[in-house]
Amino acid sequence: MSKLDKDQVIAAFTQAYTTANGKSPEIEAKGGWYSVDGGKNIRLAALNDMISELGTSPKEVPAAPKKPTKKKSAPKAKTSGFSVKSFYATKIQTENKGVKLPR
Repeated sequence: MSKLDKDQVIAAFTQAYTTANGKSPEIEAKGGWYSVDGGKNIRLAALNDMISELGTSPKEVPAAPKKPTKKKSAPKAKTSGFSVKSFYATKIQTENKGVKLPR
């Protein structure tokens, strides 16, 4: 992993951001993390990666047409008359005479 020069990366990012957005960014540095225009905190390497994204991507991104999604209904669960709770309740009562069921 190569060492990144903080001043060079910030200067290159500022130049790329200015050309892409038409205004200079507000970069806040705090403990190795950088916040651009009050956004999410990111590391210096992420700023370096964003330079290439800002330099190549135009300001306007064409939107892809969205297809309507169809909702699929979930298959209905089969209900049987069997209940584990009632099975063990009858098992306890048959094996032990005179026993009360727990709450």
